[in-house]
Amino acid sequence: MKFFKTFLASTLGTLLAIFILFIIGFIMIISSSKEPEPYIRDNTVLKLNISGNIPGRTIINPFDEFIRKKIGDHVSLESLKKNLKKAAVDDHIKGVWLNINFVSAPWSTLQEANTILENFKKNSGKFIYASTDDQGLNEKGYFLATSADSIFSPPASFFEFDGFYTQTTFYKKLLDKVGVKAEITRKGKYKSAVEPFMRTDNSEASDYQLRQIVDKISSVFVNQISEKTGKSADEINGMLNTQPHINADFAYQNGLINGLIYPEEVENKMKKRMGVSAEDELETISNSRYLKVSNESAGLTTPDTKNKIAVLYADGMIVSQSPTESPLQQEQFITANSIRKELQSIREDDQVKALVVRINSPGGSGSTSDLIWHMLRQTSEDVPVIASMGPVAASGGYYMAMAADTIVAMPTTITGSIGVFGTKFNAKDLLNDKIGLTFDEVKSHKHADWLNPTRPFSPDEAEAFQRDIDKFYETFITKVAERRGLTRDQVDERAQGRVWIGSDAKNQQLVDLLGDLDEAVSVAAKKANIDQYKLVSYPKPKSFYELLMNSAETQVQSLFSMHWLFGSYTKEMEQALNTHERGVMSLMPYKISVH
Repeated sequence: MKFFKTFLASTLGTLLAIFILFIIGFIMIISSSKEPEPYIRDNTVLKLNISGNIPGRTIINPFDEFIRKKIGDHVSLESLKKNLKKAAVDDHIKGVWLNINFVSAPWSTLQEANTILENFKKNSGKFIYASTDDQGLNEKGYFLATSADSIFSPPASFFEFDGFYTQTTFYKKLLDKVGVKAEITRKGKYKSAVEPFMRTDNSEASDYQLRQIVDKISSVFVNQISEKTGKSADEINGMLNTQPHINADFAYQNGLINGLIYPEEVENKMKKRMGVSAEDELETISNSRYLKVSNESAGLTTPDTKNKIAVLYADGMIVSQSPTESPLQQEQFITANSIRKELQSIREDDQVKALVVRINSPGGSGSTSDLIWHMLRQTSEDVPVIASMGPVAASGGYYMAMAADTIVAMPTTITGSIGVFGTKFNAKDLLNDKIGLTFDEVKSHKHADWLNPTRPFSPDEAEAFQRDIDKFYETFITKVAERRGLTRDQVDERAQGRVWIGSDAKNQQLVDLLGDLDEAVSVAAKKANIDQYKLVSYPKPKSFYELLMNSAETQVQSLFSMHWLFGSYTKEMEQALNTHERGVMSLMPYKISVH
């Protein structure tokens, strides 16, 4: 037996050593090979392949490209902006080709992308053509395509034009079946983050706020299509309410797109537009390759200044401690330690004259949100701090934004949700009756085990939990009142955990301006009294070595995660149960995604 144990240990050790040597060799090869700057020929078209999500920025993870092959030519708002600024002045680039398939990006992101594309057309006078292939366009893809001069689709391709909805997953019946009870304490009648654990459908308050959001997004879509096609809003709503269609022919017959043609015919139209012979091959360059073209080569002037404006990206749920990082990890988290590290780097750079915090977060831990708020307030004593709200900056995400001198949001940003809750999952029935586990304990004091999931709250303990929730809520709305120039009662009326869409949040004085990241940067420059500046982004991308060595344990766990076996619903359920840290949670009501 001892021999086999030794043999097995030696074999595993050898295999692990070989694997590590392979990874190190791979890193050395990749690191030593630097691709030269691309040469751009005359009459080139910048081809942007857009599908799925459009993140705020692209953090290139070499393990994604090597193992999962996910990076490819993915477009982010940051890369779109950089490339179109260069393309606008690059004499070799004659136009842009948007090759769009199913898009899942949030609506505020689509609005920002449309603004970037419209600015390119206005500043350059160059064309934008949009087309799709056999996958076709959903409403989000079509919304993005409306920034183009012309939109084309293959004759038999998919085209979705049927309106919008948002759906909530409820877990109460599942929890009842397995013997788990959610003991919930909350403050705010709209604070519906906990409803999936206590109801089987939306409450009246939650249904109302969700309807407001869906209706506003529908209005944004209809107005955009009206402006593109020249049809009235009533005509477009009429089409959306007719018997549904899923084919591009419907779009063409109703004047929503410009033609039913195949990709090579789209190329011929661009060749004709540029005066290129139909027999010649169309020169295109991808988003990722054009990123490698320097500003100088494209003809874009770099500001002659040492002044900088820092853009700090804060993406993900706010947690007291994030899972150990892995090269395969996709989720992003915001922690006090991560923000502290970045703010220290920013404050130590004397050339940074202002800070823009780009927030994309539904919230999370209340105590962590408060600590980050404090750090941002300290930073604002050194440099102006501007909050730029991305797709969502709600609950704890809004708490962070309160620290800024000015808050800028997109019209379709999901924000507000000024409210708090606490949840303890009581698994006594599951453990005792379903599984057969029983427990006995020895306590030093009466309430030592009150947060233990093996028993319910006593009435006294439930009252204590509610007391702490109420106290944090008062802290939250008092800070909002101080920062927004409102009374405590005015904030309480706007709060109650209600989720607001950006345009309504401005009307409620919860944000200052409606605009994209560029607008926030412009405000930051004015606050800092600088005309010229360079943008620097934080956090900086991690090196191969940092990604590899962070945590071997987490790497193995991610490879064998249940997410790979059971998909997104298991992942959603696991996140819902596990992210309710001990203590007060300032988290937006579930995940709002309007399709």
